[in-house]
Amino acid sequence: MTLEPDVFEQLLHTVRRFVRERLMPAEADTARQDRVADDIKQEMRELGLFGLSIPEEFGGLGLNMEEEARLAFELGHTSPAFRSVLGTNNGIGSQGLVMDGTAQQKANYLPRLATGEIIASFALTEPEAGSDAGSIRTSARRDGDGYILNGTKRFITNAPYAGLFTVFARTELADKPGGAITAFLVEADTPGLSLGKIDKKMGQSGSHTCDVIFEDCRVPASAVLGSKEGQGFKTAMKVLDRGRLHISAVCVGVADRLIADSLAYAMQRKQFRQPIAEFQLIQAMLADSRAEAYAAKCMVLETSRAKDRGENVATDAACCKMFASEMVGRVADRAVQIHGGAGYMEEYGIERFYRDVRLFRIYEGTTQIQQILIARNMIKDAAAAM
Repeated sequence: MTLEPDVFEQLLHTVRRFVRERLMPAEADTARQDRVADDIKQEMRELGLFGLSIPEEFGGLGLNMEEEARLAFELGHTSPAFRSVLGTNNGIGSQGLVMDGTAQQKANYLPRLATGEIIASFALTEPEAGSDAGSIRTSARRDGDGYILNGTKRFITNAPYAGLFTVFARTELADKPGGAITAFLVEADTPGLSLGKIDKKMGQSGSHTCDVIFEDCRVPASAVLGSKEGQGFKTAMKVLDRGRLHISAVCVGVADRLIADSLAYAMQRKQFRQPIAEFQLIQAMLADSRAEAYAAKCMVLETSRAKDRGENVATDAACCKMFASEMVGRVADRAVQIHGGAGYMEEYGIERFYRDVRLFRIYEGTTQIQQILIARNMIKDAAAAM
């Protein structure tokens, strides 16, 4: 569904002001303290930002993909840590429930996710299974009226304060001797679930990840997402399609922020008695960044609209993720170069963004995985057309 145009524009304006007047001034403190302040989180809850993509019937705003992308453009104008706090509730942490959950599972969890009462987390990656998600080793053994989970998940976003995990584990099925992947909804206080120490990362301070460890963790049969064994891999791939579009939109927003900062600096910084913006080599970097960001924005909007029309966008979403994440890396590099020595200094914040955006090329599918996915789908489509 979609909001009335005037209602959505009002929401867009509110988020834009919140980002510029509240979040951007808090960037340096958030990075220094490695945490998003509690009062900022509460303001996010009051604005409804934890339920952007959750259906209205469960207390969310029920935004379609294009609307979500346009809001992600705005959220990208500030530190990725702020978006990360609410990102899993709107994306990979909730969309499995929205797409494949039972009526009871949706009613139990989605209203609390929409308000931010609980944080959701997506537990797929493992020490030996990242890009190769089909090779996960976490096991779910049937035991009476429940399952026993054992295994370790790695680099799980928002895990340190999550209340609910969507956990992907291998279950044994009679028709699949090697087992099949099943998704489970596991609450954080379930006995046998524990957390590792918070990871120390290259960037994105204030956004936290850690290991999630399952040691004879017993869950009831009702914890199986959608009450269907063996459907977990399909659910994960559907969730990632939307997640990749969201991340692509955030990349566009970050690029726009870096371009704006670079242009402002170039117009006021003087060398050889004139603003460096007058030098053609500086202009070339600005122009390249602007053109690439515009191309990524068009890709994201067009693919989002196609998804809203119900089309299969797996290939195009991968194209967006690949291009937008690589694009923002190039834009960040040029931003450092335009700022010169100042771009390398902490006080300007450019070096922080330079480190922050590097992660976009890795999570929710590396650039190389996107290339493989795109090419394989091209080959499959061509073969089907013969």
